[in-house]
Amino acid sequence: MNPDPTQDPQSAAVEQLEQFGLSSYAARTFVALAGLGTATARDVSQVSEVPRTRVYDAVDELRNWGLVDVQQSSPKQFWAISAETASRTFEHELRYRTETLRTALTELEPIERQAEQRGVWTVDGQTAVTHRVVEFFESATEEIVYMTVEELLTDDLIDALSDAAARGVSVKLGGVSADVQARIQDEIPGAVMFESLWVWSETPAGRLMMIDGRKTLVSALVNGVDTTSSDQRSETAIWGEGETNSLVAVLKAVFTWRLNADDLDS
Repeated sequence: MNPDPTQDPQSAAVEQLEQFGLSSYAARTFVALAGLGTATARDVSQVSEVPRTRVYDAVDELRNWGLVDVQQSSPKQFWAISAETASRTFEHELRYRTETLRTALTELEPIERQAEQRGVWTVDGQTAVTHRVVEFFESATEEIVYMTVEELLTDDLIDALSDAAARGVSVKLGGVSADVQARIQDEIPGAVMFESLWVWSETPAGRLMMIDGRKTLVSALVNGVDTTSSDQRSETAIWGEGETNSLVAVLKAVFTWRLNADDLDS
């Protein structure tokens, strides 16, 4: 579990710096300097548990990142840049790495990308499932049918549904309370609400989705109704694509029956 930056700022800062590629000694040295202001190698060693002889190596590493300045005094004094400047440095680094990764992966993709993925595919983890759902929403051209528990209807998903509706995609949503329905209809006036297949709060069901009648996804909360997003595998999903796909055929029949039943009742 990641340390709380407000409760344990030193551990949280060291962990994040290491995630960006700094060595443990460099991360600890920078965090020590951030708290001390200007300090010598001895000062840093006393508060950071970095051996004094290794502080100089750590400072050299930090200077390469532009994170520390050195005063050529006796003994040498070290000064860390501000939290705002350091954050901006790593933000630029992350943006560069992300763009480099995107370019490299794009170059590796087949010239003719497969139109649809055959078979049934598994996605584990609530964050990964949400990303996949957003991706599917963004690919919709005609219709989105979506049923979910309210806890999984995040702002990102509502924004993606709103964007889809703005493109002229029909949005049909089920499984949420009257309050949430009111919010959805305020943000997506053309959205159609329909009755759920069951009371979601009494089941471990997570989401049911159909995109353009050709792509479907179904998920379950691994720990049932007591699941939390911090669980390593709090949600697991399967999805399929293509008119002849078995998962698509089953869920398409379920959704068609449910929506037709609502039409008859209205």
